[in-house]
Amino acid sequence: MRSVPVSDRGVGTIPFCLDLSSAAHERGGLGRYAACLAQALVDRGVPVAAFVHDRRESRLHPPLSDLVTLTAELPLRRWRLRAASSYFGGPTMDRAFQGVELFHATDHLLPKLSHARSVFTLHDTAYLRFPRYYLPRNRFYLRVMMPRFLQRADRVIAVSEFTRRDAIRMYRLNPEKIEVIPEGVEARFKPDPDVTRVSAVRQRYSLPERFILNVGTIQPRKNLPTLLEAFAAARPRHPDVGLVIAGAKGWLYEGFFERLRALGLERVVRVTGHVPDEDLPALFNAAEVFAYPSVFEGFGLPPLEAMASGVPVLCSNSSSLPEVVGDAGLLLPPRDVGAWASGLGRVLEDARLRAELRERGLVRARLFDWDTAAGKTLEVYRSVMSQKPADR
Repeated sequence: MRSVPVSDRGVGTIPFCLDLSSAAHERGGLGRYAACLAQALVDRGVPVAAFVHDRRESRLHPPLSDLVTLTAELPLRRWRLRAASSYFGGPTMDRAFQGVELFHATDHLLPKLSHARSVFTLHDTAYLRFPRYYLPRNRFYLRVMMPRFLQRADRVIAVSEFTRRDAIRMYRLNPEKIEVIPEGVEARFKPDPDVTRVSAVRQRYSLPERFILNVGTIQPRKNLPTLLEAFAAARPRHPDVGLVIAGAKGWLYEGFFERLRALGLERVVRVTGHVPDEDLPALFNAAEVFAYPSVFEGFGLPPLEAMASGVPVLCSNSSSLPEVVGDAGLLLPPRDVGAWASGLGRVLEDARLRAELRERGLVRARLFDWDTAAGKTLEVYRSVMSQKPADR
């Protein structure tokens, strides 16, 4: 990585700078969004630079690690506080962004800049709809700062129509300021006939021969206790089918493990912890069914990646998820354990239904690609740069 501390960098011109902090530190869905969008822009030949708030232990890979990378040299909590202080009388953050003409905030944080234009990606509003699912300090930060970030940004990108409607209703944003640009799915997510790769992942994570898969950070809004209960209810008819939960612990995850123990499922539910990105395609290909009972998503990459991999999908009918899955999966009420148990049983028992969902999913997934997202994002950049700067 060509990291450039402030003291070592002269003033040059950087047309577009993306915040890749969440990608560099592998912070879940936000990291995947930032990395995939940046990669697609690079593939298009767009001149971009990266920003990483703390370059230590960065996990960016080529070609993103080869980008000119600006840094504030601050760990996450100090970076958040420093960015917030710039809105309450503290100095602007211009010194860390010398020469940047447009900064794209992808990590729900927009530092106050006096000269650079800005684009802000709004991923979701879960912290407003489900405040109990967030740690108090994070909830407080987002409630105080998000309105300021959204107001200061020249344009806002919403990753779904659902998120756009939330932004208009909850923050009274001008609809003309918001552009809906759905996320994409990487080409590496596809049906993989290479049994060697799939077998290696099976062995690496001690996976059962047949299993239901869920991918995502373990946190309350993922609604995993419902999946545990549905699995327990369906298990007597399918004792040979396991459940695999692939994802790192997020926050307030204790309830999931308490329910796991209460149901007596510790030995039949495989909790893998964090799975590196390079293992995910084979993991999807090893699964029999993908189940995603999340109560709230701004977009929802995992079900899209499952569909692209040819895996039958059961998904919540809440928030933005119907926009992603459409009629290509079984859409179920997120809290209805009976509906989830019945749905799991149907898909596991009916080979024809599995084949139908597989084909529908493959067709549906082709509607979402990162090159299209990058092209629309570049249009937003150019539109912002062509407008008269707002009063700073």
